[in-house]
Amino acid sequence: MEQYKRMALFAEVVTAGSLTSAARKLGMTPSAVSQHLRALESDLGLSLLHRSTRKLTLTEAGARYFEGCAAMVAAARSAEQALARHRDEPQGELRIAAPIGFGGMLARALMPLQKYPRLSLCLLVDDAVVDLIDERIDIALRVGNLPDSSLVARRLGSMPAQLCAAPAYLNEHGWPQHPDDLEQHVWLGGASTRHLQLSGPGKANIDIKLPVRIRATQVTALHALCVAGWGISIAVSEDDRRALENGSLVPILPDWKLPDLVLHAITPRRDEQPAKVRHALALLAEHVAKFVV
Repeated sequence: MEQYKRMALFAEVVTAGSLTSAARKLGMTPSAVSQHLRALESDLGLSLLHRSTRKLTLTEAGARYFEGCAAMVAAARSAEQALARHRDEPQGELRIAAPIGFGGMLARALMPLQKYPRLSLCLLVDDAVVDLIDERIDIALRVGNLPDSSLVARRLGSMPAQLCAAPAYLNEHGWPQHPDDLEQHVWLGGASTRHLQLSGPGKANIDIKLPVRIRATQVTALHALCVAGWGISIAVSEDDRRALENGSLVPILPDWKLPDLVLHAITPRRDEQPAKVRHALALLAEHVAKFVV
């Protein structure tokens, strides 16, 4: 390893044209540079430079040796530049896993990544939980409480959840006036939906068991069923929020609140993240901040 350092020093001396100039650039004293050169020549058994009081000139052996040393230094600098681009500019394949209901959000949030030509994007949009290591996932979006694991979790925000239904459903089945009335209605829920925890006026708390009549494993399917008037559901996705804004869905029991759903970004590594992951996390956090509390 010391030999490589001396080769780089020799190349710097030749390029600079003098020991003094090279020493200044390297942050060394001229005598230290001279000592390293003498040690290099001693190891090689050849003279590399003709030294005079006015200038340095290469010997024949030194000229040949300089070509290899200069190429070595150029290769090292090229490697450093490649690492700098990897550190500072997104490149390579970025693999992101997310529930199906977040596919649209990812498309909108990550639009700025289009300006990086060295970056490719692979979205694994599925409500099934994937193994980040086996699938080589860089970022996974998870909603709700997280189990203990060796993965690194970054909290993006808390999504407000809202009970909702289509006007057509409420016109036919009536409007719930109290949480107790919910048990008489048709519920649309996911595979894990079992009960509701509601907090209301006067800090009242109610836990209601849900008689879920229609289940779906995908939030997009629940959204479509709810808009079509099949029953009452919990609005959490951006599609649900847009439907609430345009009147396709209407809020139920607005004075009673559901617990917020925490959204996390999970990464499999604890060390310094590559630029593609850092940029994506920043864009996701910025986008989610517009819709969460």
